[in-house]
Amino acid sequence: MKASARHILVKDEELCKKIKQTIEFGADFAALAKKYSLCSSAERGGELGVFRKGMMVKEFDDVVFTLPTKILHGPVKSCFGFHLIEILHRENT
Repeated sequence: MKASARHILVKDEELCKKIKQTIEFGADFAALAKKYSLCSSAERGGELGVFRKGMMVKEFDDVVFTLPTKILHGPVKSCFGFHLIEILHRENT
């Protein structure tokens, strides 16, 4: 399996919830990723590109490879902090 996704990573769960709400009210995901995300993907608007199952931490993989695409998921807690995840594409290969 492989997928593409984008995410926003922050240390604080409350901030993660606030960012999610802002996006749900129409704010631009990429702009908020650039502003808040602690991941190096922030400069690409949170875009992670294409990756295979097992390349990300388990909590991230569990979301990306099981939940519906094109929906904002999170907060998802991992050892890195709290993620908002949007699965852009997934295929069984």
